[in-house]
Amino acid sequence: MSLELAKIFKGKDRDHMRLWNFSRYLDPKMKAMLTTMAAFGLMVLLLQAAYSGKGCTCKLLHLYQPTKTSSSRYELKAKNPTEALTFQGSKLIKPQADQGRAVYAEERHLEPHGLAAYLFVHMGSYRGGPRTFATVGLASKPLHVFGKPYFICKWIPSDAGSNATAKAKGRTILPDWGYGRAYTVVVVNCTFKKDVGADGGGGELIVHAHHGDSYGEPAHIHALKEAPGQYNASVFDPPYPYDYLYCGSPLYGEINPQRIREWMAYHAKIFGPKSHFVFYDSGGIHPDVQKVLEPWVKARRVTIHDIREQARYDGYYYNQFLIVNDCLHRYRFMADWTFYFDVDEYIYISPGISLAEALMDVANYTQFTFEQMPMSKMLCLAAENTTISNLSNDWGVEKLVFRNVKGGVRLDRKYAIRARNAFATGVHMSENIVGGTTHSKGSKIKYYHYHNTITYNGEVCRKFVSPQNKTRIIWLDEQPYKYDGSMIPFAAEAKEFELQQIGRQPLVS
Repeated sequence: MSLELAKIFKGKDRDHMRLWNFSRYLDPKMKAMLTTMAAFGLMVLLLQAAYSGKGCTCKLLHLYQPTKTSSSRYELKAKNPTEALTFQGSKLIKPQADQGRAVYAEERHLEPHGLAAYLFVHMGSYRGGPRTFATVGLASKPLHVFGKPYFICKWIPSDAGSNATAKAKGRTILPDWGYGRAYTVVVVNCTFKKDVGADGGGGELIVHAHHGDSYGEPAHIHALKEAPGQYNASVFDPPYPYDYLYCGSPLYGEINPQRIREWMAYHAKIFGPKSHFVFYDSGGIHPDVQKVLEPWVKARRVTIHDIREQARYDGYYYNQFLIVNDCLHRYRFMADWTFYFDVDEYIYISPGISLAEALMDVANYTQFTFEQMPMSKMLCLAAENTTISNLSNDWGVEKLVFRNVKGGVRLDRKYAIRARNAFATGVHMSENIVGGTTHSKGSKIKYYHYHNTITYNGEVCRKFVSPQNKTRIIWLDEQPYKYDGSMIPFAAEAKEFELQQIGRQPLVS
């Protein structure tokens, strides 16, 4: 080893010492080049010696890759160089100007300001079994459409001396059907080759998010932490705490508290005592709505998540796909069936049977969708003594009794799913499940849709049909409607149920 190298590398860090140890395998010209590199403070990342039968071949992997351009000249090429460094022996030669750039008036530079879309916005991470996890969040849509981002998952046990650290590549699912805006929804499935943390020792899931290029810095997401003794294998298998769970879409706007009151009482009865309702507040649960839901929260029938912060991130429809996927994974092992529909939609069960009996027809499926019955949002049946005053005491489903019967129109369906068999989900169904899906027609389960009534705060009856025209087709705004009073008896039952469960409630105007 040359004296110059010895002086330069003496007392340097481990990478420099590794370079010192292997320098004897280098020819004099390479030694001279490395002397210059070290003198200019270029950090050497790694030096490896690969031995062969008759000698040694050395490969330098560092920020600047040496390339021999002539018998005595070496060029150091950076990964993304603006200029190459050229050496004549150990002498640095000043780079010559690119002759082809002489035609340009000046070299321009782009200066970024502010903040572009985040690489990943983490909402929640959840364990799905002894070796699998789901991380739910938002990510830059252009990056996922035009780039190749990826995720690396790592499980680090709480015991620092353990050698059970595991690593796996994350499987990326984009469940929003391309509806994303600046942000798209991303579900990262982390499945390791062996069980992690199943011994109850605790640990932490780290998810490393990468841009997929050489420019962006990766993000290190501390996704989930388990304390020693926290792991409980029994939660993944039935029986589950509930028979049915409701996952709601984000609630926003000027929501009518009376409509929420009616919806909650009706579905609490339909779903039965072993059910739970999860709402996500995107700004729609104002004080009057809180008063309506508070008795059900105290009765432990309702959970409300404050997600108003989602407005910072420009996703589809108040980040609806983000919310339904968070609910899927957060409550994945809480119920046998998880239902997805909105608060202006009412589940209808054929008279004389329970929800459990209706579900027997789909017992062998992971997912089923049910038909929509689209109702008028303003058309009501008049009577001789009908006044706005006495109408106001009736619930919405008692008054809005005309159904749109236009044929040849594809109507949206809603669905229920066995969440434990789903990796991600959507608004109208999941495309990422294990098991079958059925789209039953004329089934025992349907839903009545009172579109836009949830944010209308006046009297919903704005158009009336006389009793003598009850059996006729009624045209309104070029749409045909027919009388359908199927929901009226259920409303009366819901009122009595509400009284029994949470006491008499005032009519909310």
